[in-house]
Amino acid sequence: MGVTKLAKDWLTEIFGRQTRKILAKHDPIIVAVAGSVGKTSTKLAIATVLKQGFRVRYQKGNYNTPISVPFIFTGRDMPSLYNPLSWASAYMRGRRVLKGKFPYDVVVVELGTDAPGDIAHFKKLLHPKITVVTAVAEEHMQFFKTIEAVAKEELGVSQYSDKLVINIDDVDQQYISKYIDADKPTLTYGFGAADYQITAKPDAKGYLVTIELEDGSTIATKTSSIAEQNLKSVAAAVAVADILGMSEQNIKKGVSNITAIPGRMQALRGINNSIIIDDSYNSSPLAAEAALKTIYGLHVNQRVAVLGSMNELGEYSREGHERVGKYCDSKKLDLIITIGNEANKYLAPAAEASGCKVIKTSSPYQAAQIVKENLQPRSLILVKGSQNGVFSEEAVKMLLANRKDSKKLVRQNSFWIKKKHQQFSDFS
Repeated sequence: MGVTKLAKDWLTEIFGRQTRKILAKHDPIIVAVAGSVGKTSTKLAIATVLKQGFRVRYQKGNYNTPISVPFIFTGRDMPSLYNPLSWASAYMRGRRVLKGKFPYDVVVVELGTDAPGDIAHFKKLLHPKITVVTAVAEEHMQFFKTIEAVAKEELGVSQYSDKLVINIDDVDQQYISKYIDADKPTLTYGFGAADYQITAKPDAKGYLVTIELEDGSTIATKTSSIAEQNLKSVAAAVAVADILGMSEQNIKKGVSNITAIPGRMQALRGINNSIIIDDSYNSSPLAAEAALKTIYGLHVNQRVAVLGSMNELGEYSREGHERVGKYCDSKKLDLIITIGNEANKYLAPAAEASGCKVIKTSSPYQAAQIVKENLQPRSLILVKGSQNGVFSEEAVKMLLANRKDSKKLVRQNSFWIKKKHQQFSDFS
């Protein structure tokens, strides 16, 4: 065991113990979000809606590990592992929170996993009143190997949560029956037959959405999102708010405040009067298909999809990339541009076999240049991809109508810019 892991384990135990004391004294309502995709969007949607009726603590970034979650409760950024003075200061901040008043009713947290057993580690730290499970899908498949293993991991939250709220569209019923005890209070949301069922109709600025509540009443409201899958985050937020007793008026107001998140189906103005759908934060087969489904339904002159490799799929990589390639519809996509080894090797040929025009590239900069050379006026550009070896947000940056909008993109600080310089010799 390396020194770094020992230090990390030691700090996790120290700050975990402090967090348990804070929770024991102040006893806020904990709402947790787990799942293979969509956790951050769902977490932020829930927090946005709940703020209309509660004092809410949450963290905008991905504080979703046992060592980072404690910092949500103390409202401090997690220090670098190599800065002992900052860790000491963080501990003292925690002591002040423990001794003082806790000015929040609800804390919304995100629970992440990279390998089997990670979700179970949160059992020592938290006891959520409600846990939302967004999806069971391909993630970190080099460690999980099978979807069954992913389901067992993600649904393990049922062991220490009072109530579950599950996306019935993206969590197979067989896994719910297998990995959740029959007596565990469980509600569902989604477009299918669910306790909180979504119906939606697109309009010029988003969706008119109606969510039927568990008791049969409905909440009808508007959202600014152009992505159908984002309505699932809205439904999860409505479900949690309803369970916690918020009024219909406050729920509607909260939903109207939900805004786009950088790198997650965010609409931006592009060159040549185009619209860019920036979904560059990360990618998986389920998320890529959902993004493609969204642009298939939009009426534009031309549809261009920039699809990067999906990392961390392990032995499932070929099957996952081919699945997305087969989902590409030649009648609805005028051009596909792939970025990265796996996308070029597996996704591109599958899309070509479906009749699509595909151009393979090795960097986001090359991909952006290809888009520029082929773009028609008033077109739509979807940009989707994972991080390392892809960084498709750099393609978005080159296609923006207004360079100032680059501040709305993901991974733009000095750490990430340096990493991109190192990976791509043609950086510009």
